[in-house]
Amino acid sequence: MPIALLALTLSAFAIGTTEFVIVGLIPTIAADLGVDIPSAGLLVSLYALGVAIGAPLLTALSGKVPRKLLLLGLMLLFTAGNLLAWKAPGYESLIVARIVTGLAHGVFFSIGSTIATSLVAKEKAASAIATMFTGLTVALVTGVPLGTFIGQHFGWRETFLAVSALGVIAFVGSLLFVPRRIPHAPPASLLTQLAVLKQPRLLLVYAMTALGYGGTFTAFTFLAPILQNVSGFSAGAVSLVLLVYGVSVAVGNLWGGRLADQRGPIGALKRIFGLLAGVLLLFSFTASNPWLALGTVLLWGAVAFGNVPGLQLYVVRLAERFSPQAVDVASGLNIAAFNLGIAAGAWLGGEVVASAGLIHTAWIGALVVLAALGLTFWSGRLDGSNPAPYGQGHSRHDFNASH
Repeated sequence: MPIALLALTLSAFAIGTTEFVIVGLIPTIAADLGVDIPSAGLLVSLYALGVAIGAPLLTALSGKVPRKLLLLGLMLLFTAGNLLAWKAPGYESLIVARIVTGLAHGVFFSIGSTIATSLVAKEKAASAIATMFTGLTVALVTGVPLGTFIGQHFGWRETFLAVSALGVIAFVGSLLFVPRRIPHAPPASLLTQLAVLKQPRLLLVYAMTALGYGGTFTAFTFLAPILQNVSGFSAGAVSLVLLVYGVSVAVGNLWGGRLADQRGPIGALKRIFGLLAGVLLLFSFTASNPWLALGTVLLWGAVAFGNVPGLQLYVVRLAERFSPQAVDVASGLNIAAFNLGIAAGAWLGGEVVASAGLIHTAWIGALVVLAALGLTFWSGRLDGSNPAPYGQGHSRHDFNASH
C-alpha cells in the first residue's frame, strides 16, 4: 500500500472524527457556552450544510488547481477550522469554525477518489478508494468515542485541538508522499451539475437519501443528551456507548453492501429503511432503561448507515440510464443529499427538543424514515413499469461512508 494512500486515509479519519464527534460533545458545549441543547445541535446542521453546498460549488471552481496543491490547501483549511473551534470565544465563532471545516470536508471527498486511484495500478483502483473511505468508518469506531472522552475529561476545546494535530500530520504526510503531478479530468461545471437535477428519477432517489438520513439524525444528533438525561448514563459512559455504536455501524455497513448485492438496491433499501424506522420507534420506549437503551443503540448502529451502499449503487444505475453523461455528478449530488438530510434532521431534532422534549426525537425520526421507505416503494414500482437492470448480477460500487 503506498504511504501516500495512508496519508489520505488519515485525512479521512480526521475529517470523519471532527464531523461526528460533536454529537458526543453537545451537552458539554451547551453547558460551557451557555446555550440550549437545540442551539448546540445546529453545530451539526451547519457543518453538514457547509459540506452539501461547498462540495459541488468549490469542486467546480477549483477544477484547474493541481490536485496536490488543492489537497494541501484543503488540509490547511481543515486544520485552521479546527484551531478556530479550539479558540472560539463564543457560540457564533464556533459556528463559523464548523462551516469552514465543512467546506474543506466536501471538497476533500470530491477529489480524494481521484488522488487515491492515481496512486495504484488500474486494477486496484476500487481497493484504493475503499481504503481511503475506511478512514471514515474507523473514525466512527474509534475517533468519535475517543474525541468524546477527551472532551468530557479535558474540555471540548481540547478535542478540536487533537483533531487539528491529526490534520497537521495528514498535511505533512501528503506534502512528503503524494506525487506532485496527478492527472485529473476537469470537474463538471455547475450548469452540468444542475442539469442532473432535471431528472425526476434522480430527484426521487435524492429525496430517499435526504429523508433516510434526516430521520436518523433527528434523533442521533441528540443521542448524548438522551443517554445522560433520559437513560441515566454518566457523561463518561456516553463515550463507551458511542464506541458500541461505532462498532455496530462498521458491521452494518458491510451487511448493507452484501444485502444490496443479493437483493438489489431497492430490495435492500426496503428492508433497511423498515428496520431503521422500527429501531427508532423502539428507542422511544427503551431509552428510559440504560440496558435496554444500550441494546437498542447497538441495533441502531447496525442499520443507521447500512443503506449507504444501496443508495449509492442505485443512484449510479439510475444515472447510467437517465443521465449517462454525468454519472459522477449524479453520485456526488447524492453525497450532497446525505448532508442536506443530516442538516435538516439535526434542525428538526432541535425544534422537537425545544417544543416537546428529547425523547420525542426518536419516534418523529422514525416517521421521517417511513417517508423514505414510502418513496423507495414508489421508485421500485417505477422500475417495474420501466424495466431497467437494477436487480442482481451487477458489481457493487463499494462506499464505506456517507460523505
